[in-house]
Amino acid sequence: MAEKPLKVLVCGDVEGNLTALFNRVRTVQKKSGDFELLLCVGSFFGSTPEAEAEWEDYKAGRRKAPIPTCILGANNEKTIKYFPDVDGCELAENITYLGRKGVFTGASGLQLAYLSGVESQQQPAPAYCFTIKDVKSLMTPLVSNSKFRGVDILLTSQWPKGVWHYGNNPVEVDTKTCGSTAIADLAMNLKPRYHFSGFEGAHYERLPYRNHAVLQETAQHTTRFISLANISNTSKKKYLYAFSIIPMSSMDPAELVKQPQDVTENPYRKPVKEGERKRPAPSEEDEPATQFFYDLSRPQPKKRNLRDGDHHQPKQPKKPPQPAGPCWFCLASPEVEKHLVVSIGSHCYLAIAKGSLISNHVLILPIGHYQSVVDLSSEVVAELEKYKSALKKFFKSKGKRCVMFERNYRSQHLQLQMVPVPVDCCTTEDIKDAFIEQAQEQQIELLEIPERSDLKQLPRCLRPSPGPPYTQDYSELPGASMNLKGVLGLGASNCFWCWGLYVRNSS
Repeated sequence: MAEKPLKVLVCGDVEGNLTALFNRVRTVQKKSGDFELLLCVGSFFGSTPEAEAEWEDYKAGRRKAPIPTCILGANNEKTIKYFPDVDGCELAENITYLGRKGVFTGASGLQLAYLSGVESQQQPAPAYCFTIKDVKSLMTPLVSNSKFRGVDILLTSQWPKGVWHYGNNPVEVDTKTCGSTAIADLAMNLKPRYHFSGFEGAHYERLPYRNHAVLQETAQHTTRFISLANISNTSKKKYLYAFSIIPMSSMDPAELVKQPQDVTENPYRKPVKEGERKRPAPSEEDEPATQFFYDLSRPQPKKRNLRDGDHHQPKQPKKPPQPAGPCWFCLASPEVEKHLVVSIGSHCYLAIAKGSLISNHVLILPIGHYQSVVDLSSEVVAELEKYKSALKKFFKSKGKRCVMFERNYRSQHLQLQMVPVPVDCCTTEDIKDAFIEQAQEQQIELLEIPERSDLKQLPRCLRPSPGPPYTQDYSELPGASMNLKGVLGLGASNCFWCWGLYVRNSS
């Protein structure tokens, strides 16, 4: 039986407007059903005489919160008096102060981490502030556990510094002064699925960000950061947020790590500066940057003989290269038009072609920066094949077949184009004849590659290097009598590959 989601409400700065908040909660519950919990971030209490009098009604029991309500501690000197116990306590019926910092685990397994106050700029820290020492004491017991995957919810009054990096920018907040670096470090390490803050008087929902490095770490869940406005704002900015959540401990691991289409890079990871990037040492098979194919006349390097006592380190797996400049197809790049993305896997993603040839023209692309299929690791190839298989089944149900080709022209990122065509549109021989006819007009000689051959198995001088542009065809049309795993595209060496045919300019 599937776990029932918990319905939770989160509110921004209440500032003593308790009756207005709880009346709004009652209205929401009448419309959407009962909620299990109300969480309040930012300043819960106000400092005006009216706010103090209103609180006395709840404290004395003359009024009551409609649902269990958890609040954070003081953010200023004037409201310290409302919190008699720094470790948390019940302040009134259905209103609980969580404490200065800690982790609360409910009966459902929902894990809630919290940090009250603002970051201290002086020593000793005032009672309404936290220090870096407080942050470390909160996260160290959690992250030191080898089974720790993250928390469900993180509550802080202040924003984390730089949360907007790689994402959508907050419009109403001064990013130069906003946020705490200590909270950013806390969010980085606790990996909350939801992180709520207030204190800035603004409503801001950041695009979800991933908690793992793509192709370098095991896939993990994403985080959503949400800041809520103060309840008394007159601009109708959102101050109450409703959502449903299944505790992480009860979720299927595969469901937990699913990546939404608009996911971004982690804003707290420090990017590698251009000057700090190390160029990989050239291997014996690598070619000089000025050549596209091996120069067979050049002396080949001799292999080193390992004698007794020599230390041999195992070859490390090769990581995808980093783009030299902006890339339109790296999923984490700002240049990616994410509204075209259809599906995101662990290693590849599916997108609609911006300049589509026909309707339903789509692309399969690696998430990492790979230039060609020849460069892909086995796990990336495996997922690419799954995408191909699923799309072929889909288009077959629509009475179509796929013309598939890998494109690498004026781009450094692999694109597997998939163009659906009607079943009775053409045959492999039709395509082959068209290329032969065009080749003759252009005085190009066509040499067919061996049937059932793989590009990686061809001699180095007879397959495309990562340097020149080309296209590799994967078409599966009726009447196929030859291996259609060639490539197309004119390169600087006056060579290109075409639909299973090796092509050399005869001039």
